[in-house]
Amino acid sequence: MSQRELAEAVGVSVGGMHYVLNALINKGLVKLGNFTAAEDKRRYAYVLTPKGIARKAALTRAFLVRKMEEYEALRKEIEALQIDLDTDTARKLS
Repeated sequence: MSQRELAEAVGVSVGGMHYVLNALINKGLVKLGNFTAAEDKRRYAYVLTPKGIARKAALTRAFLVRKMEEYEALRKEIEALQIDLDTDTARKLS
């Protein structure tokens, strides 16, 4: 995937994607290397480093924890609303 394709997929400018990729390289999260299989030798491969993989795993873990907390909060809210609805319905039928 080229920087242009990646930028389009994420919804940012090519310049913005270049800036972010360079920042990730500088932080040691991404490694830049020639993509030797490509005919166009100006193409590069952006590869996650072990540090980048660990960071991605940590972000994924945090995302999953946050989503599970949101799910539980929504489940409890729905349960409370169901109880209120049942109570109101029972009161109206009495």
